[in-house]
Amino acid sequence: MSQRAITLYLHVHQPWRVRQYSVFDTAERHDYFAETSHEKGQNNELILRKVADKSYRPMNELLERLLERHPDFKLSLSITGTFIEQAEQWTPDVLESFRRIVATGRVEIVAETYYHSLAFFYSRDEFERQVKMHREKIRQLFGVESRVFRNTELAYNDQLAVWAEGYGFEGILSEGWDPILEWRSPNYVYQPEGCDKIALLMKNYRLSDDLAFRFGNRDWEQWPLSAEKYNEWLRVASQEGNLINLFMDYETFGEHQWADTGIFDFFEAFVDKWLGETGNTFYTVSDAIAAHKPVGQISMPNTVTWADTARDLTAWLGNSMQHEAMRHLYALEDDIMRSGDVALIADWRRLQTSDHAYYMCTKYFNDGDVHAYFSPYESPYDAFLYYINALRDLRYRLMAHYHHGDR
Repeated sequence: MSQRAITLYLHVHQPWRVRQYSVFDTAERHDYFAETSHEKGQNNELILRKVADKSYRPMNELLERLLERHPDFKLSLSITGTFIEQAEQWTPDVLESFRRIVATGRVEIVAETYYHSLAFFYSRDEFERQVKMHREKIRQLFGVESRVFRNTELAYNDQLAVWAEGYGFEGILSEGWDPILEWRSPNYVYQPEGCDKIALLMKNYRLSDDLAFRFGNRDWEQWPLSAEKYNEWLRVASQEGNLINLFMDYETFGEHQWADTGIFDFFEAFVDKWLGETGNTFYTVSDAIAAHKPVGQISMPNTVTWADTARDLTAWLGNSMQHEAMRHLYALEDDIMRSGDVALIADWRRLQTSDHAYYMCTKYFNDGDVHAYFSPYESPYDAFLYYINALRDLRYRLMAHYHHGDR
């Protein structure tokens, strides 16, 4: 019998948040992402430094210890270009610690869009440019090649899989959503519809979300979650396919689930216990694909994501503000790219990060609580206004560029 394996995949990301950019700033100031801002939650430098202290530094220290202690411990990371840009500027030691764990050869980097964008759904050209930029940045920083792809927010459909196979990726990641899986288990490797070579790994969302969302919730009937209990759940789950894909944000550890919930001690104990049992191991995403042949085909004609209860794109494209913002943004593409203006292109791309549209979401109940937690703004309407003002200024700069005859 093959080993019971956990494929642990963590996503590292920080956006460039737009400050309270008013209509009076347009055509006057072009600092949409001003680090000097002291407005609520919009100072990108302060946020990164805070999350570095709470999450990146302690978690990377823990991962280094576990990698040293357990030869079978492995994991995969995706790291956005927007995170890397900020870390290079303000927390270079954090980047260095990521470099150290990747240098062990047991931490794989997964490819994605450099700017954590929704470009696949708006501009295939821009999407491919960002995937290429990301692969080059990872190559330059870590000296490794990305062989598996994940789209922003695990936004996945059949078309994306066909594209990824054509681009040369060996694997692709998605949410393991019940309406898609039906009677099947996410604990196997699948083949995407319309593809011959590429493999599909699907997130076991129940076991992943137990850590990512429920771990510190004292109202959860399973609180407090012990390593023993969680390992028992994993053991039971492995009877329905022996590949358990735990996919979550890296910031789960220390930022979404604070240290005082016990998340770090829990994680260390969980890994120790899992690897202390004969026949258990960890895989990188490429290891999982190499070790398991697809057991069948999966079709997702409609886009599935890992966000909100609906698991679709409505977290970013569920209201008219979000659609309007994205429409105006991508309408600028041809003129922006033709300008060749490096600063203009960089700002336009930073505005593509999906977080901006996420902050404009007007959902209620549990989804609304999650959106409000992550948003640096008083309301989704404020997020929309500051963003649209930034786009208005971007258009102004574009007109000025061509008016002055720059080439």
